[in-house]
Amino acid sequence: MKKWNGMIRFFLFGICAGLVFGSGCGRQEKQAVYQEETRPQIIIGSDNYPPFNYEDADGKPAGIDVDLATEAFDRLGYEAVFTYIDWEAKKQLVDSGEIDCIWRSFSIDGRESQYHWTEPYMTSSQVVAVSKDSDIYTLADLEGKRVAVQSTTKPEEIFVSHADPRIPELAEVFSLQNRELIYPFLSKGYADAVAAHETAILQCMKDYDLEYRILEEPLLTVGLGVAFSNYDDRGIEQELSEVFEEMRADGTMEKILGKYLEHPEDYLEVTSHEE
Repeated sequence: MKKWNGMIRFFLFGICAGLVFGSGCGRQEKQAVYQEETRPQIIIGSDNYPPFNYEDADGKPAGIDVDLATEAFDRLGYEAVFTYIDWEAKKQLVDSGEIDCIWRSFSIDGRESQYHWTEPYMTSSQVVAVSKDSDIYTLADLEGKRVAVQSTTKPEEIFVSHADPRIPELAEVFSLQNRELIYPFLSKGYADAVAAHETAILQCMKDYDLEYRILEEPLLTVGLGVAFSNYDDRGIEQELSEVFEEMRADGTMEKILGKYLEHPEDYLEVTSHEE
């Protein structure tokens, strides 16, 4: 009994000492608390967008953003839960609280005031792709052509707004709710070109053995971030930004991107985002 009582006192002392000396450790303390309990969930709204988010062979979420979110929220003491959403309804869903944030290769540029944003975690270029034998080689060659894009994306905004002087008058812009349909539109000849994130186009070419040619001149190079509602006052976007800096510094960010992209270091050349 004396032996057991001594062990119990030593165990309790260890717990108390951990609480006292670890009280200023912030994130480490939160992680320790949730190790023995069910961690709070963060519901992340996304849609199918390889290589950022897709279902693997077992039907589980996978991709750049899934891996980044899982690691980043784990460091903050949360469980990241991805749910597929209607991309056109993303703002309503996050503002209503049905989802906690939007994380899917989401461009900050031009949307700064619409959400509470994290700092950009990587860069991405919005580009135009055409068939291998197309006579389109520059943005100027798009004059009188038909372009397919996903609705509510930056390429749609660029083509519809007529604000970019490099973009000529098009014959038609097909805005499709389902991102995956833009590629059949190009392959079947319904559209002369498609526009999307370069990483997504390259992934589609790889997955379906397609031969597209990407124009050298990008539409736009943007910073990708995680968006929270302007009504959300928890400050999680600020905590995530700090974790991104940690993950960049310790090599985790480059390691995750390297699973999906060649030359991952090129995508990590980001600058601070300002409202």
